[in-house]
Amino acid sequence: MIRKFQLYKYSIPVDSQLILRNRFLKKREGILVQVSCDDAQGWGEIAPLPEFSKETLEQALEQTIDWLKEWTNASGKLPLEHLYPSVAFGLSCALAEMKGLLIEEGNYQIAPLCYGDPDELYEPLNQMQGEKVAKIKVGMYEANRDGLIADMLLEAIPDLHLRLDANRSWTLTKAQMFAKYVKPEHRARIQFLEEPCKTPAESLQFAEETGIAIAWDETVRESDFCVEKQPNLAAIVIKPTLVGSLQRCVQLIEQANNCGLKAVISSSIESSFGLTQLARIAQQYTPNTVPGLDTLDLMDYQVVRRWPGSRLPVADFDSEFVEQIQVD
Repeated sequence: MIRKFQLYKYSIPVDSQLILRNRFLKKREGILVQVSCDDAQGWGEIAPLPEFSKETLEQALEQTIDWLKEWTNASGKLPLEHLYPSVAFGLSCALAEMKGLLIEEGNYQIAPLCYGDPDELYEPLNQMQGEKVAKIKVGMYEANRDGLIADMLLEAIPDLHLRLDANRSWTLTKAQMFAKYVKPEHRARIQFLEEPCKTPAESLQFAEETGIAIAWDETVRESDFCVEKQPNLAAIVIKPTLVGSLQRCVQLIEQANNCGLKAVISSSIESSFGLTQLARIAQQYTPNTVPGLDTLDLMDYQVVRRWPGSRLPVADFDSEFVEQIQVD
């Protein structure tokens, strides 16, 4: 049994308007890892998200190399639990792909993401098959404005269901201001509002007072998190790059299913390479839920693996945007 690995780094321009926690993200960087054992091989993507991941890309690369060197000399399994989340996820995907444990089919249906102009949603929603689901980032502007936009969309499109993400940006008072502008008859079509308030306790209070369902996102990534059924809690959002290994993600999905909650696989702005793996994971483990993967158009290029239907040019291994990492 001969174990080998190769590493590549990608760096691609992204939409200059993309802001992550008050910081403009001008390029998206990550590592593609290939592992092989005799004739079998698998790939994964390791891409810490600036401002959200605790580890930097440099730290992730150093840890990845150390783990892979140990893996090539080991005869059995090596644990992943102690690794940075992005490293654990990328390596676990590569190993799963190598072992044939990750299905080829993907769930490429996306909940279109609106960063600003709500008019951008109408065309992609008209093209959706089945349930019409869209996502809006809230909390970046005035709460009453966010409420008016959500209510307008729900009024204009009677079969629309919305997912909203506030990233813990509101006080309870501001969250209540948002709800004030959403008509009571429209609130049931908000599938969930991710982390509306600065604390989970305030978010639960908001949900109880307004009847608007909530979802955990940041809370899922806390070290002591365990899924439990709570009043007005509809879903958990799993961003694998920020959560950890594929095994940890599957564990969370199973816990959510046992509690009657949705589990939604969501992007951390990975490249097309990582997004296609997330689509496969979503199809394999959450086949009846539309994943949150509508981030590819923030980028100027796809990386190696294409997202079906995307017209973006592809940066291959011989492009200026992808380079092999030499490991001593």
